[in-house]
Amino acid sequence: MDNASMNIRSAMALAKTLEGSDSPRLDIELLLSYVLQQNRTYLMTYPEQALTAAQQTAFLSLLQRRQLGEPVAYLLGEQGFWSLMLQVSPATLIPRPETELLVELALSLLLPESLRALDLGTGTGAIALALASERCDWQVIATDVQVEAVELAERNRASLSLNNVEVRQSRWFDRIPESNFHLIVSNPPYIDDQDPHLSEGDVRFEPRSALVAHDGGLADLSEIVTQAPAHLADGGWLLLEHGYDQGEAVRQLLAQSDFTEIKTHQDLNGCDRVTLGCWWGAALC
Repeated sequence: MDNASMNIRSAMALAKTLEGSDSPRLDIELLLSYVLQQNRTYLMTYPEQALTAAQQTAFLSLLQRRQLGEPVAYLLGEQGFWSLMLQVSPATLIPRPETELLVELALSLLLPESLRALDLGTGTGAIALALASERCDWQVIATDVQVEAVELAERNRASLSLNNVEVRQSRWFDRIPESNFHLIVSNPPYIDDQDPHLSEGDVRFEPRSALVAHDGGLADLSEIVTQAPAHLADGGWLLLEHGYDQGEAVRQLLAQSDFTEIKTHQDLNGCDRVTLGCWWGAALC
């Protein structure tokens, strides 16, 4: 295409070149909005607005990377989650709408107004920061084993001025001496390393260490469930995100560790997504 002739309308028409995307028009709108520093309404209102030479070069470069499958969130360096806009990088998973279910469930529990919560494998900090933004009296510790993820989560924490969150480097509970958390949440790796979806779509660009777990995807979930009771207060809750076909297995793990009030919740697609359990020693909740 002749760059001199490119306006918003003709740029939008290039959505047809994104054959591998589930949302080609939205992808184009987001890339254009980013390059033009305008919202998506502007694109609809001024379709004949010409792009400058610099804008066209930037847009076409991003478009080419998207055509190769690179996720839009990585191209823009940010992703919305809950009510927050978070910085993202290829060092972490991209926060997904399905994970908001875990936040909703945590906020719906009958918990003390002031409590201590722990987010294991925080990545961008999405879960911890969403909870802290809704409950200013909660003290939340967010951990990740990857230094790059810890640094990114801390940048997000600082940019949102959420001073009730502390970000630490730790592999699960390894550097967490504290006990008596009222809430522990995690979206750990849970994909089987033989899963064919690992070679498809956006996940091709995401860190494999944040996606894959041994034992059919259950190894990290099992480790968290086994170690969580030593860190939970009586009446505390453990909430875990997992794969669509792992609900029964996670419920069994929780039961084997003497959790009660065990329940699996489905996401908006009707798939098992989050399982939770209450800890009261061996007593009933």
